[in-house]
Amino acid sequence: MTDTIPGLPMSPLEILALLGAVALVTARWTPPAARPRVTIAAGAVLVLSVVPLAVTGLRWQLLPVLAGAALASPFTVAPLLRRRTGRPAWRARWWLALPATVACVGLIATGPVAAWALPVPVFPAPSGGFAVGTRVEQWTDPARPETFTTDPDDRRTVVVQLWYPARPGPGHVRRARYLGRTEQEARTVSDALARSAGLPGFLVDGVPLARTRAVVDAPVQPGGERFPVVLFSPGSGGVRTQNTAWAEELASHGYVVAALDHPYDSAAVVLADGRTVTTRLASTGDPARDDELAAGWTAIRAADLSFVLTRLDGLDREGSAPLGGRLDIGRVAVTGHSMGGAAALQAARQDRRFDAVVDLDGYPHGPASPALDQPTLALTQAVTADTDPRYLPRLAEALRSGTATSYRLTVPGAAHLTFMDGPLYLPPVPSIVGSLGRTGGLRVTAGATLAFLDSVLRDRPGDLSGVLPAYGDLTVYRPDTSR
Repeated sequence: MTDTIPGLPMSPLEILALLGAVALVTARWTPPAARPRVTIAAGAVLVLSVVPLAVTGLRWQLLPVLAGAALASPFTVAPLLRRRTGRPAWRARWWLALPATVACVGLIATGPVAAWALPVPVFPAPSGGFAVGTRVEQWTDPARPETFTTDPDDRRTVVVQLWYPARPGPGHVRRARYLGRTEQEARTVSDALARSAGLPGFLVDGVPLARTRAVVDAPVQPGGERFPVVLFSPGSGGVRTQNTAWAEELASHGYVVAALDHPYDSAAVVLADGRTVTTRLASTGDPARDDELAAGWTAIRAADLSFVLTRLDGLDREGSAPLGGRLDIGRVAVTGHSMGGAAALQAARQDRRFDAVVDLDGYPHGPASPALDQPTLALTQAVTADTDPRYLPRLAEALRSGTATSYRLTVPGAAHLTFMDGPLYLPPVPSIVGSLGRTGGLRVTAGATLAFLDSVLRDRPGDLSGVLPAYGDLTVYRPDTSR
């Protein structure tokens, strides 16, 4: 399959196949003199577009298009064959042909509708002044045993993807693949994510075909500027790439983003030796037991985040390419989505090297003490006591008890998946991805995050209580100075 055209859910070859199928089905209604030429041309366009698609990868959304054309073919091709043999051409009565044509066109129309609902994601161009590079690292913590396995010699390993300000390159440079370093890794991860959501993998077969806006291993932006660092933990079962559009936007504004895969927690993690580690997390159905398990999983993630910060610090001190000497480890934020947001809160409580926290719709699992010393921004969907009676009270208590000013931003029209890449490729159903459109959620999430990080990490002037309401309904939690 060739790349899709920005703004359209189908590639040029798929559009040609669609037009050929429609022309083939409707050829019966053209003037008799033109009918043979229309039928031959439509069939040629259809075949010449489908053959290369079959070689490069035929998406399931094209199957109803081909089915509609196949059903109509006997009735459009047979008259041509009869004419060539000298026999009189037979044509179905209009009152029989009309409903058949309508049925075939309706079947064909389900193809572009399905492609629109479940497209190959098109990543928006970052708005910052820097080009974006990306690379993947794998690090093992010799001090921590892997608690998900019984091997006493197994040590905790994490896979980390970095997005960073890069030197601009030529426009024709191939951009990084989404979900994985190779198409095989991307398909492995896509299938695992689909299974975790209870969906057949073919429904999202376009997602591994996507290209992002970053360039693999691009040289870092020239100069001596040091870039603040943002660590990111995905949601439960989520993967390091689930917030790629958000990470690229931050990197284009001068941040280095490090997103983690958490093996045995993330849906699928492909390791450097080729092994694929799948999730072992599962709820029990017992709320108390599930809370206990979630607190334990969150603690492992928090330890992963601290370990990655240590490795980044070492990488910077060693001067290792491409980011050695360019990371500002004195200005670091820890962030996460869903359970990753909970992990970010716990990591900040335990590790004072983190200077700020961003929680993207994450319920605070684990202990509520010690109090947060870092300014925190929590972005949430609209949550009420009817939808989740525990969420807001627990989140408010975590923010209220902190020693720094913190903020909760309720984003109108958001759903839980609004705060990740999901709206780029999932059906635009408000209960699933919110009502902000394909890229509206990204603009809100990245805009609020950048406003917050620029203020607390870069000391840029501006009152956050005046800036953040542009993105949603703001609640400010100021420290209690009487304590």
